[in-house]
Amino acid sequence: MGQKINPLGFRLGTTQRHHSFWFAQPKNYSVGLQEDEKIRNCIKNYVQKNRRISSGFEGIARIGIKKRIDLIQVIIYIGFPNLLIEGQTRGIEELQMNVQKEFNSVNRRLNIAITRVEKPYGQPNILAEYIALQLKNRVSFRKAMKKAIELAEQTDTKGMQVQIAGRIDGKEIARVEWIREGRVPLQTIRAKIDHCSYTIRTIYGVLGIKIWIFVDEE
Repeated sequence: MGQKINPLGFRLGTTQRHHSFWFAQPKNYSVGLQEDEKIRNCIKNYVQKNRRISSGFEGIARIGIKKRIDLIQVIIYIGFPNLLIEGQTRGIEELQMNVQKEFNSVNRRLNIAITRVEKPYGQPNILAEYIALQLKNRVSFRKAMKKAIELAEQTDTKGMQVQIAGRIDGKEIARVEWIREGRVPLQTIRAKIDHCSYTIRTIYGVLGIKIWIFVDEE
């Protein structure tokens, strides 16, 4: 059997960089890690609660975190001009207050910035969210996968693989279905590959979506 490894961790230091950037003593490391997770979850929950007003989905590509002694800087890479945050300073301030409340940190300031991603459909998280939305609307999984690949092809990617696992179409036996277009060289370390795994709750149970996108070779 092939040994599976996360393509992002495998390429750290060559084509990939850490999404969180901070230093901690070994005994405080786990606390810092949990803090990061809390910040990310808090932002995602806030966006989910407020997105009902706007149409579509979250469109968050990734959340970067940089920490200093007195400051936590959070950069949200967003795919679409989202009604809830983009262009509204009030939305950012409200989000900042929400995260700060969750955090109870007196000594450190929190600063949230938003960066627009040029090609949103070149981001695996946004594509996974798109597929999840289609599956919730009872669209056939093959149709959803093919449409996601079509959207990714418009952003000049060199290859892409999509995998869905679980009780697909409500069948009793869980299975894994996948589709690949172009090249996805997972063994080549200098190949820049974006990857994400995403879980989606349907009425039949939980489905797992994994996406690999071959961006470029250095």
